[in-house]
Amino acid sequence: MAHVPASERRPQLVRAAIDLMTREGVAAGSTRAIAAELGVAQATVHYTFGTKKDLYRSVVEEVASQFIDQVRAASPGDGPFGEQVRTLVHALWAAATGEEGRCVLLSEFSALAMRDPDVREIMLGLDRAIEGTATEMLAALAAAHRLTLAVPAREIAVHFLSGFDGLTARHLTGHSPGEPADPDTLRALDLLVATTVGLCLGTPAAVGRGA
Repeated sequence: MAHVPASERRPQLVRAAIDLMTREGVAAGSTRAIAAELGVAQATVHYTFGTKKDLYRSVVEEVASQFIDQVRAASPGDGPFGEQVRTLVHALWAAATGEEGRCVLLSEFSALAMRDPDVREIMLGLDRAIEGTATEMLAALAAAHRLTLAVPAREIAVHFLSGFDGLTARHLTGHSPGEPADPDTLRALDLLVATTVGLCLGTPAAVGRGA
C-alpha cells in the first residue's frame, strides 16, 4: 500500500479495528489481525498506537462519537413534551440496536472493563460522555417547552440510561443486531419513557401516554 500520512493512517486503522471487532469480537482485534484487515504491516499498527489502551480508547471514542451523532441528528418532531421524549428514546433505541452491531461491541468493552483497569478508565469516560449528552438534550427539550424539571436533568439522565442499558442488554442477548424487539421489551421501553417523563414533571406519568 502506498505511503499514507500518519494523520490519515490513524483513522483508517481505527475504522479497520472497529469493523474487525464488530464482526469477530474484541478478542479478535490483535495488531496482526487489524493490520491484515487494512492490508498494512503489523509494525504500522504498533507505530500508530503505542499501547493496546491507546487503540482501545480510539475505537471506543469513535464508536461512541458515531452513536452520539446519530442520536443528536434525530428530530423530536412536534407535539407535547412526553411525545417528543418518546421519539428521541426510540431514535436512541434504533441507534443502539441497529444492524451495524456497534452497541454489541461497546457491551463487550464494558464486560472487559470489569477485569481490566485500563479499559475501565476508558468506559467510565464513555459513560460520562453519554450521560452528559443525555443531560444536555433533556435540558434543551425542557427549555424549548419552558418546563422547569422537577428533578435535576443529570439525575433523570442517569435514571433513564440505567434502565435503557438493561433493556438493550436484554434485547441483544436474545436477538441479532437489527432484529425488531419483542413485545415485552417494547412495553418495558414505553414504561421507561413514562417514568422518565414522570420524573421530569414531578408527577407519575400515565403508562403509554405523553405529557
